[in-house]
Amino acid sequence: MDTYPFTCKKHQSLLRRKLGNSDPQLQENKITNLKLAASKIDGIIINPGEVFSFWELVGKTTKRKGYIEGMQLSMGEVKTGVGGGICQLANLLYWMVLHTPLEVTERHHHSFDPFPDEGRVLPFGSGASVFYNYIDLRFRNPTNQSFQIRIWVTSNHLKGTISTNKEWRFSYHIQERNHRFLKISGKNFRENEIWRKVVDKRTGNHIDESLLIKNFSEVKYL
Repeated sequence: MDTYPFTCKKHQSLLRRKLGNSDPQLQENKITNLKLAASKIDGIIINPGEVFSFWELVGKTTKRKGYIEGMQLSMGEVKTGVGGGICQLANLLYWMVLHTPLEVTERHHHSFDPFPDEGRVLPFGSGASVFYNYIDLRFRNPTNQSFQIRIWVTSNHLKGTISTNKEWRFSYHIQERNHRFLKISGKNFRENEIWRKVVDKRTGNHIDESLLIKNFSEVKYL
């Protein structure tokens, strides 16, 4: 499969990292689920005006399709379920999209922080939660050129790129600001802000700066 020549963003995330006292086998199962889901998205092209929907492409994660039990975060609890773990794919997609002109039209995040930051490389709260079929990740292409998503799984990483068919003039830089932990009525919480700067690649000038996300989540591990 040919890949578009101009890369907007590439990223990778570790397949295995310590997540509290969770069963390591669930991470191995997650890898199976990620490979299946990634195959439904890899190579997709988003033309001008088109909308990407995570669930429209991946579909319901069933045993019949080969999905197995993995970790899920639901209603403030860590659980297991068929297809669990593919939020990692949604996280990767969302982070890459933030570095492109694609416009996010639907994005959700967990209302709690279940695990410490061991191995975390992205700012807290910069991921995306998906749950079939009512919590989706959707974004549209408002430009006059096409963008392509490539996703693949290696022995240690989930990897992805978003590329375009013509060079894009701007680059996008994500910053975390005002991060803190706090205690309210005996419960621990965490908050931060995710900001984005737009830079003209030809001149180096900052074109725009905006607040993308304001996170406030209960912390489960303190």
